[in-house]
Amino acid sequence: MRKAVTAAIRVAGLVAIRVASLAAILVAGLAVPAPAEVWQLEARAVPFDDASAAVPLSYTPLARATRPWRFCVLYPHLKDAYWLSVNYGMVEEARRLGVAFDVFEAGGYPNLSRQNDQLKGCASDEFDAVILGTVSYAGLTAEVERIARLKPVIAAVNDIDDSGITAKASVPWTEMGAAAGRFIAERHPKGSPPVRIAWFPGPQGAGWVTFVEAGFRAGLADSSAQIVMTRFGDTGTEEQVLLVEEVLEALPDIDYLVGSGPMAEAAVPILRARGLEGQIDVVSTYLSHAVYRGVVRGRILAAPTDSPVLQGRLSIEMAVRALEDRLSTRHAGPPVWIVTPSTAGEAVTQGSLAPASFVPVFSLPPPVSQPSP
Repeated sequence: MRKAVTAAIRVAGLVAIRVASLAAILVAGLAVPAPAEVWQLEARAVPFDDASAAVPLSYTPLARATRPWRFCVLYPHLKDAYWLSVNYGMVEEARRLGVAFDVFEAGGYPNLSRQNDQLKGCASDEFDAVILGTVSYAGLTAEVERIARLKPVIAAVNDIDDSGITAKASVPWTEMGAAAGRFIAERHPKGSPPVRIAWFPGPQGAGWVTFVEAGFRAGLADSSAQIVMTRFGDTGTEEQVLLVEEVLEALPDIDYLVGSGPMAEAAVPILRARGLEGQIDVVSTYLSHAVYRGVVRGRILAAPTDSPVLQGRLSIEMAVRALEDRLSTRHAGPPVWIVTPSTAGEAVTQGSLAPASFVPVFSLPPPVSQPSP
């Protein structure tokens, strides 16, 4: 009798397990899918016109590409963490959508001819579209127009002549400069004691520098601050170290060093070594990993962010839309906002900075096809 009861209990237990498993499968099958991701962006009222009004946009990216498209991606360089973050955003979005890309970097803003040669290579049939982070506003126009007759060209991050461009994932760099200028103007309004600024816009002739400079000077208009020295230079750390040292030799009593992310990164240890930390303030015109650390530690006062990770993701997504005839927004980017110790946090790092462990990805293969069950 006992054996019969035990057997019955075991059978009942197995039935219960099977019923529970079946119920779990049915519940999983009926589960409500996760809500689609939504990006908060700003579109331009007139596409490719950064001076036109910003239109807030809740943007729902595509769920998946219809084909494993392959993109030719061009960067000015990967010498600072800013473009590393753009690369991370592209990798994340390409994997999510199921597309591939190859990256070619020019090695710096002076290398226009090298990037032009790389752009010519993007005309190859192996690539379905081009994503272009340019070293020059107008230096690539002729080649862009030629390639645009063959495939979509998506401008990414840096400003560019819009001739031939299919879409643009970027922010107005004028606003990046203006945000930094307004931050200083709020600290030193017109009529307050004057302060002197050494200004490091970036590489002369680069597509974004002219706009950053115009915005910065406009942002300072209602302040007591004066730009007393300007130094242009490529955004490599070594070049910026030399420029900062040159300025401090000439003007050791300057009040502010303001400029590109690599300049701000370089300035922090130089000021410490010279015993000038706390006497000369540093403001960056964009955010990188080292700049973010400097802000959090109080060694860099502030930096506007244009969310480069999100710009990288958007450029990939726009390229897919262009190929699949689903492109409805031709020009958009994240809103610009200023990062200070009080505004730093996860919202900044997620959209602006690649993880510390991330290394550049130059070639992302198409996804491996899954066999049918």
